[in-house]
Amino acid sequence: MTLGRRALLVLANALIPISILVFATGFFPYKPFLPGLAEYQKLEYGDPPAAPFDKVVFMVVDALRSDFVFGEGSGFKFTQSLISAGSAIPFTANARSPTITMPRVKAITTGSIPSFLDVILNFAESDTTSTLANQDSWLAQLKAKEGGKLVMYGDDTWLKLFPDTFGRADGTSSFFVSDFTEVDNNVTRHVQGELRQSDWNGWIMHYLGLDHIGHKAGPHSPNMLPKQIEMDNVVKQTYTAIESEPHLQSTLLILCGDHGMNEAGNHGGSAPGETSPALVFMSPKLKKISKGSKCPTLPSGDFDYYTKIEQSDIAPTLAGLLGFPVPRNNLGVFILQFLDFWDKDDDRVQLMLRNALQMLTIVKETFPHPAFENPFAPVKCGNPSSAGDELACKWRTITDIFHSTGGFNPAAAHILPPIVEFCTYAQDVMSSTASNYDVSKLIISICIISVSFICAMVSVRPFITIHGSSRYFGALLLILYSIMMFASSYVEEEQNFWYWIASGWTAWLFVYHARQANSKDYRSLLLVTLSCLQMLISLRLVRRWNQTGQKFAGAPDIVAYLRQYPTHLWLLITVYYLYSALRRGQEYFAGNGEQAEILGRGAVISLTAIELAFKLAFTAHDAPELTSFLPKAAVEGLLGLPLVGLARVLFIGLTGSCVWLVWNHHINGNAGGFSLLHSLHLLLLSFLAVQTRTENVPLYIIFSLQYSGLSRLSPTPSQTTLSSIVFAHASFFALGNSNAISSIDLSNAYNGISGYNVLAVGVLVFVSNWAGPIFWSSASILLLCERASRPPPYDPRAWIKEERARLAAASGGQTTVRGDKEVTKNRNSFSHHVGILTVFTAGSLLAVMAACTLLRTHLFIWTVFSPKYLYAMAWGIAYHLGVSVGLGALLWSTN
Repeated sequence: MTLGRRALLVLANALIPISILVFATGFFPYKPFLPGLAEYQKLEYGDPPAAPFDKVVFMVVDALRSDFVFGEGSGFKFTQSLISAGSAIPFTANARSPTITMPRVKAITTGSIPSFLDVILNFAESDTTSTLANQDSWLAQLKAKEGGKLVMYGDDTWLKLFPDTFGRADGTSSFFVSDFTEVDNNVTRHVQGELRQSDWNGWIMHYLGLDHIGHKAGPHSPNMLPKQIEMDNVVKQTYTAIESEPHLQSTLLILCGDHGMNEAGNHGGSAPGETSPALVFMSPKLKKISKGSKCPTLPSGDFDYYTKIEQSDIAPTLAGLLGFPVPRNNLGVFILQFLDFWDKDDDRVQLMLRNALQMLTIVKETFPHPAFENPFAPVKCGNPSSAGDELACKWRTITDIFHSTGGFNPAAAHILPPIVEFCTYAQDVMSSTASNYDVSKLIISICIISVSFICAMVSVRPFITIHGSSRYFGALLLILYSIMMFASSYVEEEQNFWYWIASGWTAWLFVYHARQANSKDYRSLLLVTLSCLQMLISLRLVRRWNQTGQKFAGAPDIVAYLRQYPTHLWLLITVYYLYSALRRGQEYFAGNGEQAEILGRGAVISLTAIELAFKLAFTAHDAPELTSFLPKAAVEGLLGLPLVGLARVLFIGLTGSCVWLVWNHHINGNAGGFSLLHSLHLLLLSFLAVQTRTENVPLYIIFSLQYSGLSRLSPTPSQTTLSSIVFAHASFFALGNSNAISSIDLSNAYNGISGYNVLAVGVLVFVSNWAGPIFWSSASILLLCERASRPPPYDPRAWIKEERARLAAASGGQTTVRGDKEVTKNRNSFSHHVGILTVFTAGSLLAVMAACTLLRTHLFIWTVFSPKYLYAMAWGIAYHLGVSVGLGALLWSTN
């Protein structure tokens, strides 16, 4: 590779993060909002009706899915008794995607529809740009009331969103998912004291433990029911005080989830379980309007219990029940069941009319129409051509009724339906209105990534031309992948694409290497056949390990079987650790004498024992059902082990081993015949296993089988690079990942960390989710080096002659002598490797950006394409630049 082509490759990689960030700023802008606090409009209809409540206790249980409260197996027995008695009114709230805490809290408090950018900001613990300090909300309205004071305990997302809002507060990091108890005890310890206080009119509690249990072990974890009972006891304690304490007589208690969770325990996407949190209004006063509902009960659909409302409806409902104006940016509709609190029809009409007038202000900003300003302006209502015309027609219906009756006193039965119809239609239209994309930035970023793609193509063109027919398969791969990005169903089920491609690529390798083998040497042909067969069988196991995506996420898979038979799971895990110990034990202290080698094997065995102990203790804490086969004393001993300390010992041990291997290699070279690169690869594999869910640890045995089969073929450099692309993506989905935000695994985010650290947690989260691709990135470097040190399994002399001819045409080749054989080593292999990876990365990013731009008004833009772009950002910056280029260069330098 000439200097000019190297410069083009550097430029191509430098343009990748630039294009990604430019596109993000145009694709994920903040939605505009109306500043300031709303005030009651002076209407001719009189003062707003009196509110039935003057205080609210707002209790959020993170990830409180509807069936956790309303289902047969619920631990919320006291809450269910209130629902049956009529002291509580239940709902299922529709939490729109993205089902992440920060955007859901924004929707609950302001009634608006947050930007998808909040998904990114939700993970930025130190972010302050997402504040709602200048935006209207029911918290701001409560505080603005005479004597208004707010208190908050729990998830510090509230403190970040509402700075300088709370008179008393105690926040807890929402990302410390290893903790099930302290995050909740930190809230509950304040309950008794606050119930005795009378100086507040708004009290927020946000519990996190139930969400953490879901992330670690799923919704069916044995820890889930005790946590539900614990939360129900908090409800009982609070409700009992409302009944008995005079200063709490007009207090409304609300229990709700900010979002739900899927069957894997995660959230962020649009699966029914994620979008269906429970919502319960509780007060002795509710008996006036409710005769009670059967509870527990069965859902009418997937997690749909009782009446289903929009989560944004909470804001205007609280405005009416507590007596303050509807927040200015609200898109919610007052919950009609609560209108029965007001006996007069005029009061009911006025409540809904004020809600409609507030929403009309937002509608006029988006759909300026003469009918909204002039009640006599002409409107085409027979066949409206747009959503704006339809809204104008519905508003005209309301104004015509008022004008026809000559005032504000039409019968409620006559005027309420048109007002409710306008509000619900406006809510639906405005909630689904496309974001204010900066199309110019989208086009600029597409141009930048196109330049990156062209530069990468030019830089590796001679290498691709020399290395035969692999380029056709690579071109077909990129073309098919690009086409797939324009179909939402294919994006949701992307794992199938990579499984099919991996099978096809293995078959192509068999044909290629079988043709290259000496036709008279059946042993070579048999070796090629067995190697490819081993890869195909391994790939079949990988495909069945975790069912992911959307359609088959709950289908039976190997992990489900292993959860039923944990002894089989731990047998496989033990096999992995024995394999790891044997491989590393052969290399540590090699070449330093027999005593040093014995000492090295002892160190490896000790470190492996700690790895196994950590995995057992970790599982005993988070998924005790997977350690139920152990004696009770053994489980108690595991629960007593300090997880943070064990993880730190592991990380220190692995780091120390790395330092020793580098030093030993510097002193003794490839002592014992083991390369430093191979030793470091095994250390990396151990680190990846630490950061992997327990059920997925045996996958590394299968990945190693795939690698060994590929290694015996001795693939060409271009075949190695394409193999790393194909198997890296297949392994990503095999670990249970998908293109949904809900599949992000946070369970190992705090290994060795006792508190939130944005850099450390970010790295650990990335490694946990991209462990499979990281394995294949390291393996590809190892394969490139093996190719340079030994011939393929067929006629070595013919291969050397062929390789010399190829490399003679390309600059940068050199010939080295190892023993009695001449072998060819291309010192530019890594540059060419990075070049092909850059071509694929830039090409795939171009396809994703183009799809998001062209389909920005698509129905699934926020549920499918936007999450896909977030994953593309991670693949392009963290994986390609950080792992493939950064870590790959570091590993290559050890060769």
